[in-house]
Amino acid sequence: MTELLHSEEFASLIELAFREDAPNGDISTRYILTESDQARATLIAKADGIISGLDVAYLALAWCIGDEDFIFERHCQDGDKVHKGDTLVTIEAPYAELLRAERIMLNFLQRMSGIATYTHKCVQCIAGTKTQILDTRKTAPGHRLTDKMAVRHGGGTNHRASLSDMVMLKDNHIAMAGGIIPAVKAVRPHLPISILIEVETSTLQEVREAIEAGADIIMLDNMSIETMKAAVALIDGQAEVEASGNMTAERLAAVAAVGVDYISIGALTHSVRAFDISMKIKPIQ
Repeated sequence: MTELLHSEEFASLIELAFREDAPNGDISTRYILTESDQARATLIAKADGIISGLDVAYLALAWCIGDEDFIFERHCQDGDKVHKGDTLVTIEAPYAELLRAERIMLNFLQRMSGIATYTHKCVQCIAGTKTQILDTRKTAPGHRLTDKMAVRHGGGTNHRASLSDMVMLKDNHIAMAGGIIPAVKAVRPHLPISILIEVETSTLQEVREAIEAGADIIMLDNMSIETMKAAVALIDGQAEVEASGNMTAERLAAVAAVGVDYISIGALTHSVRAFDISMKIKPIQ
């Protein structure tokens, strides 16, 4: 996924970030610092966790300064476990441009590392099982690429990136189509074999209908542990199984023990707790 950071989509996100943060330049530094003033910055972890966003921070700085005009020395890599007090990156660059890029770099790093850290916690809760932790489309607008990248750095697996990637028939689709079986029949003839169909279910009867319809993935939405056990037994390998709804870290081990293939967790990206990182900048004499 790293190659996507060189995409037009990511370039637009970086441009938007700088246009939002300094539409007419940084007026706090314009009359204090000159182009020749150089500085050294260190990014320091203020907590234990999983780091994510170093590639993004580098490219943000490169967009601001230019590829040839700074040093960006990494002391760890995206996906690494770090500890409070660890130095993550050392940078040497023009002082004014460092200050201009500081908040944008930290915003990406803190959000992405927060996602990666919580994802890692969830993955550890189900260690030793076949179950994979999935993200959702509950991402910050414009940040889906980086949010989902952070999930991967934390050891999670990406679900569909957009509505165009796979079919997911939820309650509203099913109601409009007149049921699970008609809904699947309506879309199946129009799809290439590479596009999967997932069906959301909330009862065992709906699970039976999803099996009969030939769903590739059956989502068990907001079911109790007992109902999920019965659903997995009904499906019996005829489709992959995803559990969803109210998936707290404390509940994950019990859900994975049921035998589902996936657990999707919206909180990975919709309730992000930023990872604490500080940036110390000193002039180079």
